[in-house]
Parts: sequence; C-alpha cells; structure tokens
Amino acid sequence: MGVISDFKKFALRGNLMDMAVGFTVGAAFTSVAKSLVSDVIMPPLGYVLGSSDFSDLFLVLNQKETDPSITTLAQAQAAGLTTINYGLFINNIISFLLVAFAMFLLIRMVNQLDKRLEDTFGGQKPEPGDPENKKCPYCLSTIPYRATRCAHCTAELPALEAGQGAAT
Repeated sequence: MGVISDFKKFALRGNLMDMAVGFTVGAAFTSVAKSLVSDVIMPPLGYVLGSSDFSDLFLVLNQKETDPSITTLAQAQAAGLTTINYGLFINNIISFLLVAFAMFLLIRMVNQLDKRLEDTFGGQKPEPGDPENKKCPYCLSTIPYRATRCAHCTAELPALEAGQGAAT
C-alpha cells in the first residue's frame, strides 16, 4: 500500500499538475502555430515562389527516369518512391520559429506585466546601499535582505531599524 500512496502523492503534487497543464496548452498552441504556417503563411509564400505549397517540395531518390505525371508528394509516396521531403522540413522549421517567437513575446509580456504590477502594488525595493540577500541566523538559508520572516524555517527576524543599511 505504501507504493500506491507514494504514487498518489507524486501524481497529485502541484508541480506535476502544472506541468500537465503546460504540456496540454503547449500541444494546443503547437497545433495553432502549425495551422498558421500551413494555412496562412505558406500558401502566399508558395504562390510568390511559384509552388502551391512547400509541403509538395521533394526529391525522388530511387527513380531511374523522371515521371512528369508525379507532381505531388502524395503521388510519389503512392507510387512507392523513396523521397526526401525537404518541403515538409521547411514547413516545420518555419512553424518552430513562429512558436519560439510567439513564446518569446508571451514571456516578455508576462515579465513586463509582472514588473508593472510589482511597481504599482509596492514590491519592496531595496534602499541604496542595501545588499539583496542575507542569511537567516537560525537555519542559515539565503533570504531577501528586508525580510522579517524566514521563508524556510519561518522564524521571525528582527526588523531593520530606520537608517540601518549597508553598514550592517
């Protein structure tokens, strides 16, 4: 019974649930990005370059004579030809770059919002000359310099008096 209860604790732990939500949202985000690439970006780009879509760009490896009737990747695969599908690779690279750029923008916006909220709602800023961190005298954990309670051992710490700064 110990293994089952340990597994239940592990499975219901907050970090694991957050990770599961992250994977689910990531999969949905990836499908949206792939649709953006294949349905919105690639058709006009393919039109400009003279090809209907990058997904039909391929190179046949095992065909002795070129058959002009085979013009799409689906036709080549149906004919049993070995192909290098570089068009699909280009689609996937563009999709990856779009997902990475979108994630960069999202993280950048969240960081700016977090900074703005901290500035608005009074994140306690260190005074000039104050160090960023100090050691808890009880458990020796590193904590913010202006903390009045240790986050690790929950011990109450002496409050800093006015004028007490870099000299301590």
